[in-house]
Amino acid sequence: MAVIVALGAFLMTLFGGWTAGRVTDRRHLVLGLAGGLMLGVVGLELLPEALEAAGGPVLGVPQALLLFVGGFLTAHMVERLLAVRQAAHGADHRVPQVGLTAAAAMVAHSLMDGIALGVAFQVGGGMGAAVALAVITHDFADGFNTYTITSLYGNTRRKAIMMLFADAAAPVVGAASTVLFTLPEDLLGSYLGFFGGALLYLAAAEILPEAHHEHPARSTLLCTVGGVGFIWLVVGIAE
Repeated sequence: MAVIVALGAFLMTLFGGWTAGRVTDRRHLVLGLAGGLMLGVVGLELLPEALEAAGGPVLGVPQALLLFVGGFLTAHMVERLLAVRQAAHGADHRVPQVGLTAAAAMVAHSLMDGIALGVAFQVGGGMGAAVALAVITHDFADGFNTYTITSLYGNTRRKAIMMLFADAAAPVVGAASTVLFTLPEDLLGSYLGFFGGALLYLAAAEILPEAHHEHPARSTLLCTVGGVGFIWLVVGIAE
């Protein structure tokens, strides 16, 4: 099931890359909704499940929460390292390798998305459905950003398309890899906590700011709230 769902992420990533060259004034609504879905999955599904499944407290703090913060900080450090490298080359002297490095980071992130998808289906159908919704929705933005950032730094259209297809295939590879192993419950909870922190960073530091940057419209905010509400409904039905 995880591999089948990952094929949906594959198609959504390609659709995001295709849309990159044909962006309309509705992009902010799509990103606002994606951010809301991601926030809902983290706060209403991933974190509660991680707290229940992960090991005991470490120095008085639940292990899942420590890994949640670790996931957030890891995503932040990776993003900052890429930003520093980009700044070192200057905005007026864009180096193609910088764009390829950033796109490769997106591919690695999509691979982890696929692993998270497979692990979520090991927990149960409800968790798998919630994570699948978040992964498929946010892979539209991944495809969009992978194609855009590769092209932005002067790479050829052929290279941009190659990176887009690599990003699209990564969730399928990640999900397929989980067929070969089953994580113990405490390790599973720890991973879900870490992934939840990384996902929250993407939503709060990248997706939502981008959604509101050029279009701080009420409709964008409503899409975000609607995304959270939809996940609440999915969780309620699954329970």
